[in-house]
Amino acid sequence: MTQIDRRVGLLFACFIAVFAIAIARAAWLQGVEGAEYRADAQSQHAETVTVPGVRGAILDRNGHELAVSEDAASVFATPYQVEDPPKAAARLAGILDVDETTLLKQLSDPDSGFAYLARKVDLPTAERVQDLELAGIGLLPDSRRIYPQGELASQVVGTVGIDNQGLTGLEAAEDGVLRGQDGEREIVRDALGEELERNTLDASSTGADLKLTLDASIQARTEDVLEGIGRTYQPDGATAIVMEPQTSEILAMANWPAVDPTDLSEAAPGDLQNMATGFTYEPGSTFKAFTVAGALEEDLVEPTTMFDLPPTIQVADRVIEESHPRGYVTLSVADILAQSSNVGAVKVGLLLNEKRGADAFDTWVRRFGFGSPTGVAFPGEEQGIVVGPKDYSGSTMGNLPIGQGLSVTPIQMVAAYAAIANDGVLREPRLVLSEDGVPVAADAGERVISERNAAKLREMLKGVLEAGGTASAVKVPGYVLAGKTGTAQKVVDGTYSETEYVASFVGFAPADDPRLLVSIVVDNPKGDYYGGTVAAPAFGEIAKFALPYLGVPAGE
Repeated sequence: MTQIDRRVGLLFACFIAVFAIAIARAAWLQGVEGAEYRADAQSQHAETVTVPGVRGAILDRNGHELAVSEDAASVFATPYQVEDPPKAAARLAGILDVDETTLLKQLSDPDSGFAYLARKVDLPTAERVQDLELAGIGLLPDSRRIYPQGELASQVVGTVGIDNQGLTGLEAAEDGVLRGQDGEREIVRDALGEELERNTLDASSTGADLKLTLDASIQARTEDVLEGIGRTYQPDGATAIVMEPQTSEILAMANWPAVDPTDLSEAAPGDLQNMATGFTYEPGSTFKAFTVAGALEEDLVEPTTMFDLPPTIQVADRVIEESHPRGYVTLSVADILAQSSNVGAVKVGLLLNEKRGADAFDTWVRRFGFGSPTGVAFPGEEQGIVVGPKDYSGSTMGNLPIGQGLSVTPIQMVAAYAAIANDGVLREPRLVLSEDGVPVAADAGERVISERNAAKLREMLKGVLEAGGTASAVKVPGYVLAGKTGTAQKVVDGTYSETEYVASFVGFAPADDPRLLVSIVVDNPKGDYYGGTVAAPAFGEIAKFALPYLGVPAGE
């Protein structure tokens, strides 16, 4: 074989070897690593995005929108496709109201294949972004929560998170009803990032609507009244509940101060609390009605039963005084309520346990629902604290009959007073009327006192707003009112404060056939702190609006 033949043979062998290596490499890439590379190629041209489900609306009892969802868009970037990050950041910053430096950092990240630049922008803003025609910048469909009534009932309605999940209030409690099902969409792009097609993989859905018992007009008036209390007394907080006592439907549930549900940047966690269900306090004299109710039901007293009352009364190691010094008096049970006598209430409570057993008072307290959640459809409802008879000390029965030594919530007080107003039947407070148009069943209720004794209590509670009563200055022309004031010292560091109080009032009208029930609780008002002067006038202001608004005839 010549030298040339050997060289040709060697070159041919080398060619065969290289070709064999190429074939083997191709087979490896296609057969072993092909799936991975195909996935990488597909990911550069197609992406799967979540299409958020649209939340259902929250409506008041008359169909007024309290919270609704509207179409929005989220602006995103595919950083490796952005041709000029500094220029893109500069152009986007003014439209999106986002810091230019922050945008530039997101657009310049070589390790990122996806970055949100702005979430839930309105559609006009999204169109302005689209008109820029910036490579690597795109839009995803989204929705955002808006509140047509502004701050109205904000703590009750609640808030949602960035992914449309309920965070607080009814938005959280009814998230399963309100929240729509998310869907998925595939977006296919060419090598330049231009969209070629979009395919729905799984359709999104809209959640169900929620209709509340709230009346937006009564809610607005109630919040205005609380705002006035806030300006005048600068309390730590205040809450009011307005109820139709015959059905236990809540017409207003208000808190002061209100919060803006669309901007929580400056809201502290406590600002989102619904005081009506989450605030616990010693009720003070508003509790005396239940002391008397138990004694009435046990046939121990009548409204005309007389008690000789010294200026003070000692129970074990505690001396109970009146809110204002006085001498020896003889008062009827009706007068004890009207004048809010501490000594008289303690005597009634002691009589109850003396005649009917050591557990009698506790039995009646719990029958009115204290110490247990009311069942209102609101998350995180507190249940208060009611000490059991086995934990009584010698002075306990000097405290409990006047509303000290136990804690309650505003919603518990409303529910219990509604039983008095509703002929002795205790019901769960109602906050939700229907879900997706389907009525939510109302609680049938449970009788806790007789119709006869409920009427007696209503008659006695009229005296609180009559001459000589603790709220005699409160009047609503054309209507007879009834209710009870409360002024309770707050417990601070384990002892009763001499400077911090809770002022409260619970009242209803018309007194003989109640159609409206209102509770006002004011936490630590400054200056004046009596329930009769701080809280009771607020009841009058709400009643002046609500009674005619509800069509309740005057003269009842």
